[in-house]
Amino acid sequence: MAFHPPVWLKGMTNATFGISGGLVAITLPQILAEQHVPEAKIATMTAAAMSPLIGVFLLCPLLDVRFTRRWYAVLSASVAACAVGAAVMNVHHLAVLESLLILAFAAAAINQNALGGWLSTIIPQEDESKLSAWFNVANIAGGGLIAIVAMEILHRMPLPLAACLLGASLLLPVSIYPFLAVTLPDARLASESFAQFFAEILLLLQRRDVLLALALFLLPAASFTLTNILGGVGGDFHASVRLVSIAGGAGVAVAGIAGSLIYPLFARRMSLRPLYLTIGAVGAVFTLSLLLLPRTPAIFACSLLGENIFQSLAITGSFAIAFETIGQNNPLAATTFSVLSAAFNLPVIYMAVVDGHAYTRRGLDGSYIADAGLGLLCCALLALLLRWAQGRSKLQTSSRAELLMK
Repeated sequence: MAFHPPVWLKGMTNATFGISGGLVAITLPQILAEQHVPEAKIATMTAAAMSPLIGVFLLCPLLDVRFTRRWYAVLSASVAACAVGAAVMNVHHLAVLESLLILAFAAAAINQNALGGWLSTIIPQEDESKLSAWFNVANIAGGGLIAIVAMEILHRMPLPLAACLLGASLLLPVSIYPFLAVTLPDARLASESFAQFFAEILLLLQRRDVLLALALFLLPAASFTLTNILGGVGGDFHASVRLVSIAGGAGVAVAGIAGSLIYPLFARRMSLRPLYLTIGAVGAVFTLSLLLLPRTPAIFACSLLGENIFQSLAITGSFAIAFETIGQNNPLAATTFSVLSAAFNLPVIYMAVVDGHAYTRRGLDGSYIADAGLGLLCCALLALLLRWAQGRSKLQTSSRAELLMK
């Protein structure tokens, strides 16, 4: 009897990306801090290791040609695992460590894009919001779990064994792949020249639904980058180091998973794009409400958890919009997913600069106002754009109907 994985197990395939993110964002700084590497150098290395998050989409069109997306997913997960293992073996050679972690995270990002293109073509439309929820849960849970165990493994085991175990952890989700239906690459695209293939991509970027999704993601309507600021300003709330660690560790993981899992409840009642803007607008109002509250440890915990719930809702929403935009039997499924994923991540980067600059100028209030103010403005502009697009769509539908009647 064939085994048909439930939606939650299909979503768990994204844990490879989550584990790599946990190693880069949490474990790497801890390793470097133990070696007394200056904080500025740690920040630079961490940023460099995560830099492929944006640029890797330029390679992802290759995921739609020649081989199956499962083949690419297995290959990229294997490269990420080998690179992590080699990085652990070179923890005292900073230049080599940085290069290997860049390679590992790039491979993990390619793995996520291959999975996004693959799963979007085999999941029923009614399950897309559930898949997006579990896709994000896998990311959060994978990163949180590896953050807990990685340093214990490094401290308690010989370095070669620790390298093997941490590298192999990225391959655990691959065990789910054999139970998923395989979609073959488009034979026409596989046989075309690269010039013709990229012409197909340009046509993709002219689709109205793709352009609307890009507009939603490129503007900071629901980036919630303030989460990155709050984790480092516990002192502004007189919060203890222990409270910051608990709220920023287990608390953020629980809040993120909760936000992901409640998203499908909202998606049943609203269209995905208006829902995305609603999440952004309500989250921005929540951020502005923090201006009225005292700076106490309890408020710090509530602020951090609240912002992470909204961010998790927004990330899950971005996956759902991507899956809906891709649709079924899309020969450029992985390409579409990678472009939309890169677009969503871009505001996370530039809004971190904006929020940080606002904090330097006006303190925490400045960050609140900059993050929420820009978010509300973008939500309003995008709501007008969606309304205009819906009006155009109805007008074209009406025109077609009149032509058919004639």
